[in-house]
Amino acid sequence: MQIRQVTDSVLSLLLATGIRLRHNIRGARANKIMSDKLKGNLWGGRFKGAADPGFAEFNQSFDFDRRLFEVDVRASIAHCEGLAACGVLSASDSAQITSALATILERGRTDAGYFGETPAEDVHSFVEARLVELIGDAGRKLHTGRSRNDQVATDLRLWLREQIDSVTTKLRDTQQALLNFAEANRAAVFPGYTHLQRAQPILFAHWCLAYFEMLARDRARLIEVRTRVNVLPLGSAALAGTSYPIDRDAVARALGFDAVSRNSLDAVSDRDFCVEFASASSIIMMHLSRLAEDIILYATAEFGFFEMSDAIATGSSLMPQKKNPDSMELVRGKAGRVFGHLTALLAMMKGLPLAYNKDMQEDKEALFDTRAG
Repeated sequence: MQIRQVTDSVLSLLLATGIRLRHNIRGARANKIMSDKLKGNLWGGRFKGAADPGFAEFNQSFDFDRRLFEVDVRASIAHCEGLAACGVLSASDSAQITSALATILERGRTDAGYFGETPAEDVHSFVEARLVELIGDAGRKLHTGRSRNDQVATDLRLWLREQIDSVTTKLRDTQQALLNFAEANRAAVFPGYTHLQRAQPILFAHWCLAYFEMLARDRARLIEVRTRVNVLPLGSAALAGTSYPIDRDAVARALGFDAVSRNSLDAVSDRDFCVEFASASSIIMMHLSRLAEDIILYATAEFGFFEMSDAIATGSSLMPQKKNPDSMELVRGKAGRVFGHLTALLAMMKGLPLAYNKDMQEDKEALFDTRAG
């Protein structure tokens, strides 16, 4: 049996025996996606026949990577400017592309139905298709000197950099809340525990500041991770760079990156920054889970130190006297979910040969859900 027959048979078997598909595209919609994609996708090239509709569904990532839409457009504008600066694009083409990208960005921000109008394999294909719709073949020139491999790596870094800044701010706000809580109760004496047995009396403020210190380390870890996130891979192309004389340093400055990547093979296949963010997030969730557990215990009748606010507790449909600490229990429960994403990212990356592999499409859902958690 030929290799092609074997691979086709394996995929058909997997699809037929219930492999979990990520999306709810069925029948006519799947066929339309493949028909549309083969007419104008970014990788069409040598392909003439239609792909299997089940594979189209299995392969597409637009349902989740569309959250990279804004950073993809911003990176595309910077790439366009880089192409114009080195003479690859004319001034008129550059102005036309930049203006159209700004239109696409505004439409995506203001029109909730924009993303559902046309099928797309991924966010990069979506943006380019909309660009070609607006300005015709001039829009295709934007892909000069880049690949989806360095494009998605750039988008992920831009997106994650913003998320790190947001999480760092939230950690600082939580630290301030702990300081305020400690200050408001600075004279309160509180039992300290070891082995969950009463050990020595401590100030309640001392307990608050213990969690303050944990979050301080969490902030420091995220700030360090950010330095490795903030490196521009654009210009690495598919794996071996580009011969176009694009000033990568100028593109990096335009996008706020501190440096450019030094090795193109590494740049398109590196997801260390995703793993590091998931690791730092796991430690944050571990600390928050410990805080939640203390609050849960201390709010019980047996301890009686805290009373949960009605705003963050629920009741019982059967026992009206109860006040359940559901908010804290969810924090404690979601920690395990974030830990799982770290394990998934490590398992995904551990056996990949250089350079880019499609396995790496799985980085996004883990990363996005880690941030959401």
